[in-house]
Amino acid sequence: MDIKRKVGVPFGFLVLFSLLIQLNANLSPAEANYEVKVGVILDMGSWTGKNIFSGINMALSDYYISNILHRTRIVLHPRDSMGDPIQAISAALDLVENVKVKVIIGPETPREGKLLAVIGSKFKVPIFSFSSILSSPRNDSFLVQIKQDETLQFKGISALMKSYQWRTVNIIYEDVDDGREILSHLFDPLREANIHIAHLISISPFCTDDQILNDLRELHRQPTTSAITLVHMSPSLASRVFPIAKRLGMMKEEYAWIITDKTMNHFHMLDSEVIEPMQGALGFKAYIPSSSRLRDITLRWRKEFYSKDPSMELIKEVDVLGIWAYDTLWALAESVERVDIESDLDGKTNQSNGLISLDNLYWGKRLLDEIARTRIRGLSGEFQILNGKLHTESYIISNVLGKGDRRIGFWTPEDGMVKEIKVQHPSSRRGLEAVIWPGGSATVPKGWFSLNSGKKLRIAVVNSGFKELVNVHLHPQTNEPIVTGFCKDVFVAAIESLDYEVPYEFIPFVDENGVNFGSYADLIKQVYLQKYDGAVGDITITANRSLYVDFTMPYTDLGVGTITRRENNDIWIFSKPLQTKLWLTSAAFFVLLGLVVWIIEHGNNMEFQGSVTHQIGTILWFGFSTLVYAHREKLTSNLSRFVVILWLFVVLILTSSYTATLSSMLTVQQIQLASVRQYIGVQNGSFLGGIVSSNLNFKDDRLQQYTSAEEYADALSRGSKKGGVSAIVDEIPYIKVFLAKYGAHYAMVSSTLSTNGFGFVFQKGSPQLVSDISGAIMKLREKGNLAMMEKTWFRNQSSSFMPDNVANSSAEPNRLSLDNFGGLFLLSFVSSILALLLHLIFLLKKKLQQHSNSMLSGEKYLLAIVLSLRFLAARNNESRVEPVNADQNGEQELQDFAGSIP
Repeated sequence: MDIKRKVGVPFGFLVLFSLLIQLNANLSPAEANYEVKVGVILDMGSWTGKNIFSGINMALSDYYISNILHRTRIVLHPRDSMGDPIQAISAALDLVENVKVKVIIGPETPREGKLLAVIGSKFKVPIFSFSSILSSPRNDSFLVQIKQDETLQFKGISALMKSYQWRTVNIIYEDVDDGREILSHLFDPLREANIHIAHLISISPFCTDDQILNDLRELHRQPTTSAITLVHMSPSLASRVFPIAKRLGMMKEEYAWIITDKTMNHFHMLDSEVIEPMQGALGFKAYIPSSSRLRDITLRWRKEFYSKDPSMELIKEVDVLGIWAYDTLWALAESVERVDIESDLDGKTNQSNGLISLDNLYWGKRLLDEIARTRIRGLSGEFQILNGKLHTESYIISNVLGKGDRRIGFWTPEDGMVKEIKVQHPSSRRGLEAVIWPGGSATVPKGWFSLNSGKKLRIAVVNSGFKELVNVHLHPQTNEPIVTGFCKDVFVAAIESLDYEVPYEFIPFVDENGVNFGSYADLIKQVYLQKYDGAVGDITITANRSLYVDFTMPYTDLGVGTITRRENNDIWIFSKPLQTKLWLTSAAFFVLLGLVVWIIEHGNNMEFQGSVTHQIGTILWFGFSTLVYAHREKLTSNLSRFVVILWLFVVLILTSSYTATLSSMLTVQQIQLASVRQYIGVQNGSFLGGIVSSNLNFKDDRLQQYTSAEEYADALSRGSKKGGVSAIVDEIPYIKVFLAKYGAHYAMVSSTLSTNGFGFVFQKGSPQLVSDISGAIMKLREKGNLAMMEKTWFRNQSSSFMPDNVANSSAEPNRLSLDNFGGLFLLSFVSSILALLLHLIFLLKKKLQQHSNSMLSGEKYLLAIVLSLRFLAARNNESRVEPVNADQNGEQELQDFAGSIP
């Protein structure tokens, strides 16, 4: 049995081979094979180059065994680039000009790919490159990229980070052309997912291990950096980076590492010594569906490489580039066959010595068009070239574990992250399998260090002249800094409300006497130079400072205010809200209203009748009583009611405006800051001095500087004439502190939103901590905790502030003039005149009607007497002739006449 099996297989193969030879021999010359020369340019000494070339050879053999009747035959012309771009260009020119190849397959590096793309475009020769080139040299390039679109991968990485609610990331990339070029395509999806880049580190493939150590140590020393790191580099460089990262303690709990397909597609090639430091990392790599055909090819691959190098370890899996190379050659052979048939039908082929040369101007373009229409079921699944790139959108998300990696899910643009791909109901398989993170932890890293390694945030604290805001002094015995104040309380409350622990220590920015080491600008510079990690105090957010440090959102009110003394000594101040013309016009209209109502109501209303003095008193009383709605006379005419209603509306507007203006005058002192006799006070060292000088045309000698609330009160009490100031210009938080103490004698005249309030300072590159503390400040404000802390430190300030719509100018409030109410008075006057006219019309009509009725009654009685006499005369005359008819006619006529009399 064993002998039969051993003999049977070769015998069957020989029979099949002989039949094929016989079939080929029977073909006519017209049916002879067409030779298509294809150049191959690869680094034959590299593992990647060997994999690609092996895949091409296997595909070439398998294809023509399966398609023995095809008329075309691809003939390979390999060249070794030796990893040198110049050598690759030389080989390409030789293949195009001397060998006359129709297609070039390779290379595998981006730099060589860009150079060969130029040659392909010039000679109209398609270039099938296995490198990722994000920007083609020309729009009509003959370049075909046999690799996934890397920009699509970054969308998946952004989605992964967003699912874990990571908001910052460190990026370590290889400092080569494609590494630098890919950054712009990486930033966009991260920005769309609201993910900030904390640190960006480039590592050259030619750098030493010491240089890598220094770069990673600098990243590790940052106390406010992200715990998430994205690695985009070749496997050879990654194999050097991860052991150093582990040595620095960056591959333990709370860290997370994401590796792109640039490394993960070749992960199976890494040694176990390299894989061990990568434990817990996540990776993205191309999705190749398993199949029996792929398993058979893998066995053949193992045998081939083992036969060439028995010392080599058995291949775990076929390299993805080798699989794509296999499918590429298969699709190319299919396309070449169809292009050849079309060329033959078009009569554009040339025959020479029994072989047909497909050398024509349009062949390359037609091949590209045919490649784009070709869709095969290959080793990699559905293989298709779309828009000059390999069309495959599925990625495997794997977790490095043990001596290999474990698949935890997939990512596709359509379904997002799923546990299984191409299931009927993807929503039921959303998410990923459980992940084992660095350090063997099953807890998802929060994206930010808890800093339990002893590192603390060094927070500088300044000393303010307003002790309620921030005050720093040293303990007399222990010399430990003691920090108090509103700013400190807000910082502590915000940082303690975070979901993770952030150790910190306050470092006074003061000497032993409590004097600051420098200005606020000096403090910002020290944070920028990384002497401190942050700063807390009455530090105003400005655009210039934001160029050097990061600010949280403001935790105080925004803007600048002006405070001055309360002075209300004028006994006639009640008359100032209205100008003289408006006073006189108002009084005249009160009298006019009473007169109009008296004219309308006098004839029918007893309350408006009586002696002359009584009626004059009624007119005046009724008019002025409407000012306080105290009129009690009952109105009987609708016209008078109409006039009174309109007038009450005028009174309402007039009294409301009077009240508002008078309140403003009683609340604030009238000052003119632009007066040459006035002096203005500002806080010592404040940037507001320049603003006051530029906005109010002040000279510097008229600006007085003070350091505390007590000095503010003393200067304001003395005034400009006695060596003080007429007003103090400062930010709202300082004004709150001042008015909490001295609100009984001083008030804020005006406020403008010309500053951004106080914020906490951190080093540049701390976006997550800044964002989280800003969110904590928002929560404190929403819950009312900020207001409670303000009340604790600024107890009485609420009664000292004017409404925002009143205190908006430092000048005297405008007095109300007749022009402001001209429309209302005109409306009232027209309504009064109209009511009087209507009243006169109704009165005249009534008189005319009465006169008409009296005239009509006299005429009717006179006519009745005349008719009665005529009736009696007619009756006497007719009684002699027809007594009966005369009586009847006379009676009928008399009845008709009587019926007509009312």
